[in-house]
Amino acid sequence: MHPVHRARTFAALATLAALTLTGCMAHVSSEAAGTPAAGATAPASVSATPVPSNTASPTTAGERPTSSAPASSAPAPAGLATYTFPDGRLSFKYPAGWRVELFEASSSPFVGTATIYDAGGQRQAEIFTGVIADGVSSPVIRTVFESLPVPGLQGQPEPDGHYSFYVDNVNDVATYRMHLTPGTPVAGAEMGLPGLIRIGERVLIAEVTFIDNPFANDEDAKAWLAGAEGQALKALLMSMSYS
Repeated sequence: MHPVHRARTFAALATLAALTLTGCMAHVSSEAAGTPAAGATAPASVSATPVPSNTASPTTAGERPTSSAPASSAPAPAGLATYTFPDGRLSFKYPAGWRVELFEASSSPFVGTATIYDAGGQRQAEIFTGVIADGVSSPVIRTVFESLPVPGLQGQPEPDGHYSFYVDNVNDVATYRMHLTPGTPVAGAEMGLPGLIRIGERVLIAEVTFIDNPFANDEDAKAWLAGAEGQALKALLMSMSYS
């Protein structure tokens, strides 16, 4: 992702660090295209076509963006790979040319974060799963661009996990977020969502990591979503599955 599109780490993970069990160990495993790491498999012939949206937006895939949004640092290549967490139950798909690094804070019970990097080495998203997490909310004025239920997370404790892309405005400062949300975010005046999804007895946080001010305005954000990078990251979140 272009530097202005890289994301801020979730506030939840800061709380996690303080709560993680004493004696936890950490290790990092890297996964490169064509050489999946342990727990990851590359499916044969999987289409890279983004998951279709049933929510209309002013800009659709294939149109020439009219905004000034910078291009991706490394366009997503064709084909998808699958990453599966060490517990064998949580997985997601990502562009085959990207890589996944796992930080394991605890092996029993498993607590860890998978960080996804594109082919140019830019951080694109972070996915945390474990038994401890926290979230922070605050009053915001929200505009929801898109929100869809994630098929692989249905049947888990309610509210169902949704992929969502929206902007929160506080004192004329816009914060853009693309992440998994518990249910559909509410437009208008609303409290900020912590982004905690229940999966069995565990929690899940999955977010595209934006930093600074990634978009000049809402139209800029919609144009980015319609482009290759936005669609690849949307597809990644929509592919989350827990069994």
